[in-house]
Amino acid sequence: MKERILKKKQKKESSNRWLRRQLNDEYYIRAKIDGFRSRSSYKLIQINEKFNFLGSRKSILDLGCSPGGWLQIADKFSPNNCKILGIDIIDLKKLPNITFLKKDIFDAEIINKIKDFFDNKKIDLLMSDMSPNSSGNKNLDHIRIVSLVERVLEIANEILDKDGILVSKIFQGGAQGELIEKMKKNLNTIKYFKPKASRVVSAEIYLVAKKK
Repeated sequence: MKERILKKKQKKESSNRWLRRQLNDEYYIRAKIDGFRSRSSYKLIQINEKFNFLGSRKSILDLGCSPGGWLQIADKFSPNNCKILGIDIIDLKKLPNITFLKKDIFDAEIINKIKDFFDNKKIDLLMSDMSPNSSGNKNLDHIRIVSLVERVLEIANEILDKDGILVSKIFQGGAQGELIEKMKKNLNTIKYFKPKASRVVSAEIYLVAKKK
């Protein structure tokens, strides 16, 4: 009984810390004012300011898209005739000009479903801002991170057109060994970038590369 009460107290304290951090966060506040669904919208804005790719895209796929912050930016900065598909296992509240597919990216049929949406044509931008749920076990979390990035690379290899852009969250120290070799095998001009909207304490960093 005491252990259960302690866990509830710890959970409440953690929630309170998260809320205080959000309420004091510049990008959280700006997202509310600007009508964006998440502070991560500014990460994509800043990545695009650095690499300037959204304005010329005609087909965009966003993996792990909920709650839709990156989709909003993709729609805002891409041409009017751009086809945009978001995929997530979490529901997405409807967004104009966006098609949403509630699926797991590890689903065996997911690549075929993506190809169907884009009329079996290669696409020119794949985005992923996904993070695995933290288990508290560093080794397990590292495996999950690598697994996610590997799956993103697999999908990119199947559906990205030559010179198509991949923008994917990875983590500092997460891209090493076999994973780096996989990147080099299928990607050109690999760059790494940490936008200002990423929290200083976060190990996240973004991969920006072209498909070979």
